[in-house]
Amino acid sequence: MGILNHLAAQLALIRKISIRNHQTTMSRRIHARRTEGVDKNVWVEFTQLAAEYKAVNLGQGFPDFSPPQFITEAFCKAVSGGPPMHQYTRAFGHPALVQSLAKFFSRIVGHDIDPFEDILVTVGAYQALFCAFQALIDEGDEVIIVEPFFDCYQPMVVMAGGKAVYVPLRPKEGTAVLSSGDWVLSAEELASKITPHTKAIVINTPNNPLGKVYKREELQMIADLCIKHDLLCFSDEVYEWLTYDGAKHVKIASLPGMWERTVTIGSGGKTFSATGWKVGWAMGSGHILKYMKTIHQNSIYHCATAAQEAVAQGFEREHELFGTPQSYFQQLPAMLHHRREKLASSLKGVGLQPIMPEGGYFMITDISSIAVDFKDSDTKDENYDFRFVKWLIKEKGLATIPVSAFYSPEHSKEFDKYIRFCFVKENSTLDAAEEILKKWSQNESSH
Repeated sequence: MGILNHLAAQLALIRKISIRNHQTTMSRRIHARRTEGVDKNVWVEFTQLAAEYKAVNLGQGFPDFSPPQFITEAFCKAVSGGPPMHQYTRAFGHPALVQSLAKFFSRIVGHDIDPFEDILVTVGAYQALFCAFQALIDEGDEVIIVEPFFDCYQPMVVMAGGKAVYVPLRPKEGTAVLSSGDWVLSAEELASKITPHTKAIVINTPNNPLGKVYKREELQMIADLCIKHDLLCFSDEVYEWLTYDGAKHVKIASLPGMWERTVTIGSGGKTFSATGWKVGWAMGSGHILKYMKTIHQNSIYHCATAAQEAVAQGFEREHELFGTPQSYFQQLPAMLHHRREKLASSLKGVGLQPIMPEGGYFMITDISSIAVDFKDSDTKDENYDFRFVKWLIKEKGLATIPVSAFYSPEHSKEFDKYIRFCFVKENSTLDAAEEILKKWSQNESSH
């Protein structure tokens, strides 16, 4: 029996090797061509690296504190609310949620929003963006993306068959650049990129990673070009409630002539500090949204019912408290203002110059004054900020994100002397990061 068992094991091993060899020698191309050139993802790479080195993580943009009690209670109530909360709801958005969103945002955009025509609820803002590009961008269409940009825009354009065209925000010349408001968009440069093939302009305000909040006149310049050239505008506004130092978020869809051509992207996760719930939405004229609904119904079809119900209750509460000190939309930016100041102080304390963000989760800082001896030859061909961030994770135990990841290849080298920190963290996390920075600074000064 021993010999037979041994022979059986050997035959099984030979069979496994044969199958594996057969798989590796298949000549058929397995992948679809739309996946080519879009396989790298900065979040996957640096999240894995931060976990591997157990780094203090100021890289990925999510709070490490709990959502407000009222929204978690709403979620618990929804989950215990009987059979309907555990079954499918309306495919294009839970009725309670689209009605809450329509009521809340109608007064902000100055337009009566139809809850069942003008809103599509999605699996996070990410899917809202995907639906927009898939539904509205065709083979050969050009899409102007304002840099720096959230990194998924470009692959989504490519997968839709479009061509991404880039226009960067640039620091004002001749002045000290201390705020994200000092980064501006050239009207001439933007206009020069428009061709007969241009279909849409993509903006992100408040901007990730810069924190820029577009002023009304800046948005009006973009709106004028959209109207003149009959373009769509995709406006990613997931950080709309997080503004500081008196900066005011303005929706480009609220400007004259823009509701009919704008897709506004929002996020329940960013709004209520519950990013893992993955509740987002697209808002715009029904004659645009209907095409996005076609993509949604043939891919995701439906989003989690209980999470939508909870976000709906959150917006009902905020509708009643809007503009008062009890509003979470007042309390969250006030809390984050202090954490923004705390991180800025830590960076200045070690000789770095942060660019103070007017909005959002993030702060970038210039690292060009720091001399680092990179010993990792594997990274020698990468941008400076990529090498710096990897060194910071491996050698110092602090995780951040390279800012050139938010730029196109043609412009990334111009902006590879900045790294991005997330300050939407517990004070203990920010304290741990400050200790790392202090020790590093002390070691540098003793050399």
